[in-house]
Amino acid sequence: MTEVLFYHLKGQTLEQVLPALLQRSLERGWRVVVQAASDERVDGLDAHLWTWRDDAFLPHGTWRDSEAAEHPIVLTVNEDNPNGAGVRFLVEGAGLPKDAAAYQRLVLLFDGEDPEAVETARARWGEAKSAGFEVTYWQADESGRWQRQS
Repeated sequence: MTEVLFYHLKGQTLEQVLPALLQRSLERGWRVVVQAASDERVDGLDAHLWTWRDDAFLPHGTWRDSEAAEHPIVLTVNEDNPNGAGVRFLVEGAGLPKDAAAYQRLVLLFDGEDPEAVETARARWGEAKSAGFEVTYWQADESGRWQRQS
């Protein structure tokens, strides 16, 4: 069954949170696709993932790369799954893909300081529940560790 995890970003940016979550996914042997709502966000994340830490490397590419199927992490604005990922991250309000049930895990990251992002996340929660997916909500504690809230 597909798990849908909602990560409520509060006091943290996507650029601070996403790389560590991607690294954990790779450590588990998962292939990942990250869907953003704009090419500008894809380009920004692409640049950021190359330089996020001096002591870590996140092998990735974008959907525009001719060898996208070979990358363990692919950044995209589309609903396709060019690298056969089992995990899909949805950022900037990207919607649940039509083939959501084909994934092991969907991870929605949303800015808890943005009322529109919160409303979009609530709508996605309803969609995921209606589709019969296992849905959980996560928020970071004071030390930055993710805690399951529901």
